Amino acid sequence: MNTLKIFLLRTWWLSGVIFLCACAHAQNYPTRPIKFIVPWPPGGGADILARMITPKLAEVLGQAVVIDNRGGAAGNIGAELASKSLPDGYSILFAYSGTHSINPHMMSKMPFSAKDFSSVIFLTLVPEILVVNPSLPVKNVKELIALAKTAVNPMTFGSAGNGSINHLTGVLFEMMSGVQLLHIPYRGGGPALNSILAGETQLFFGVPAILEQQIKAGKLKALGVTSAHRTLAFPDLPTITESGVPGYDVTSWNGVMVPSGTPLSIITKLNDAFNKTLSSPELRQKLIDSGFEPIGGEPEKFAKFVNSELNKWAPVVKKAGLQPGNNDEP
Repeated sequence: MNTLKIFLLRTWWLSGVIFLCACAHAQNYPTRPIKFIVPWPPGGGADILARMITPKLAEVLGQAVVIDNRGGAAGNIGAELASKSLPDGYSILFAYSGTHSINPHMMSKMPFSAKDFSSVIFLTLVPEILVVNPSLPVKNVKELIALAKTAVNPMTFGSAGNGSINHLTGVLFEMMSGVQLLHIPYRGGGPALNSILAGETQLFFGVPAILEQQIKAGKLKALGVTSAHRTLAFPDLPTITESGVPGYDVTSWNGVMVPSGTPLSIITKLNDAFNKTLSSPELRQKLIDSGFEPIGGEPEKFAKFVNSELNKWAPVVKKAGLQPGNNDEP
């Protein structure tokens, strides 16, 4: 037998071994704890949602799911870490509006791209709530706008960082209401929430999950919801559109992605596990009560939605004057 034939036989044999090992790995998956990378610090809406879901998810998968908070750069630090992780299903990413639909338009140098990820599932849609510090003498959005227009200095609003969804939500509020605000970026929703509770900032757009207790305790005053329709978590709270800013409509989204190259069989197992998790009546009600709208479905549904959101925000960011490079973070 000549050298070429021996080489081809060995290559064929080795390819077969690798294929069989990969199949066996996928069939047995998961055999150890899974790291769930959340690209925000503890205490923010993303962290809260991830921690609500993981106990049931771990039960379904039969393995522990460990939250790994990696905040910074409007979510890019955690997302970059996930993009460079081994595509073996043991590092999964909490994907978010900012990291995959807004940051690419806000920052001149992105450490990852859409091709670095494969979609797993569309988790939830969530509106934001406009809240103010109780010391601010306003009862509704109309009074807030009137006060902002007569203020000597611009009112301040905090966000989870440059390029985050609540940053852009505030910019859109400025544009559509005709007021001028001063943006104060923080490294995550938790620190931004602490700033308004301490009176360091005056306004904040945040998800119901991190605001509900503070609102009920009277530590924050809720003025309006950012979505086109009222949220089940606060059915008596009017939308910002209802409150004098016609057409205002912003909702954030979140889901799960894995590094590109992750075997389809593993993606399918993860998708099935997350769908079973979201279908839990107890968890589903808990999510709704916290302001999250459970979605679920197949990976393709999420991939299509993310692409549409990427296209949607491009002209909005441009109109807001948020030029790439001006919002880059280390």
